[in-house]
Amino acid sequence: MSAPATPLPQDRPLDGLRVLECSSFVAGPSGCLTLGLLGADVVKVDPIDGPADINRWPVSGRTGRSLFWSSLNRGKRSVAVDLRSPEGRELVVALATHPGPDGGLVVDNNVGRPWLTYEALAARRPDLIQVHIQGYNDGRPAVDYTVNAEIGVPGMTGPVGSAEPVNHVVPAWDLLTGMTAVTGLLAALRRRDRSGEGSYLALALADVALAGVASMGWLAEAIEQGDRPRHGNHLYGSFGVDFATSDQHRVMVVALTVRQWRNLVQVTGTDRVFKALEEAAEVDLSLETDRFRMRETIAAVMRPWFAARTVDEVTHELDDAHVLWSRYRTMSESVRELAKDPVTSVVTEIDQPGIGTITSARSPIRLGGNWTDPRPAPRFGQDTDQVLADVLGLADHEIAGLHDRGVVAGAA
Repeated sequence: MSAPATPLPQDRPLDGLRVLECSSFVAGPSGCLTLGLLGADVVKVDPIDGPADINRWPVSGRTGRSLFWSSLNRGKRSVAVDLRSPEGRELVVALATHPGPDGGLVVDNNVGRPWLTYEALAARRPDLIQVHIQGYNDGRPAVDYTVNAEIGVPGMTGPVGSAEPVNHVVPAWDLLTGMTAVTGLLAALRRRDRSGEGSYLALALADVALAGVASMGWLAEAIEQGDRPRHGNHLYGSFGVDFATSDQHRVMVVALTVRQWRNLVQVTGTDRVFKALEEAAEVDLSLETDRFRMRETIAAVMRPWFAARTVDEVTHELDDAHVLWSRYRTMSESVRELAKDPVTSVVTEIDQPGIGTITSARSPIRLGGNWTDPRPAPRFGQDTDQVLADVLGLADHEIAGLHDRGVVAGAA
């Protein structure tokens, strides 16, 4: 399914920048992945016996290696260090504080490592920038599933009338935290470039989640009107819902704008019915609010049109009418569909050492309109020697001594 390989552009925005990553799981690694795709040299430092997420599911059915770890760490350099030893800690601090305009950038989610705090690092390099990712802003641990449960989203998700919470599968707050970390780091770098000053940015997953729902007005709504009830697959505040086709497929149809609503009414041949409904119910279906209030009636009127057609017929007619819609697919079906046009798809394939060919993705940011192809993740610890030589200037015999003393691991 791969398109012809696109060489890495030499003018990526962050080329030359070096970021030290000391994080695991989703938020920190996903943010640093984005920095790497934009050209930064991301040096990922992990404990010598492996990070906590190195075997996290999903794993390859061929080799048992983690597809999760391999995918989130594409294009980074991996350094394995004994973080319990003073000598190992000194190596990490030296990497974090090494001089130069493109260094002194740290992203971490560590707890209980006083030697890696901003105060300790800034004492060695005053212009250092550190983004510290937390669960809660008081230092307590949290993950996406616990935060999402706590802010009330699972109570709004799921079938109408259900009393059970429904978790979402995608760790949305983790991913958003990663992108917020990137924004903070680049803003601090802009400030340092102008003033020479360093920065410490603390970012809590729970705060990102609360800020996210607050920004959509959900918290204000809850205070004013109480908790929002479940609406199943109906789009809240407008018209959008799923329909079944005659061949047992399902499609999601949305009408946010007046034009989208009129296109949907026209293609389904329901104009006369809805004009009568507007008069009888004293509503104006050109308004989102009225379409939402009448959502069950609208869906009942339109359901027979979808039920009388196959998904291919629905596809042809809705596309021709410029209706906003999509077909429900499984993830494997989605990948197969994207494979039909690999040149225009963000999805591609890479050869991942230790696993083989795996489905991956390019950077979603197209530089000059062009894709940037991903690079594979490193084998754990494979870049230890190269980073110590390139960044810290250690000689071969010094690196060999570190291996002999068990301070570092990787390619000897």
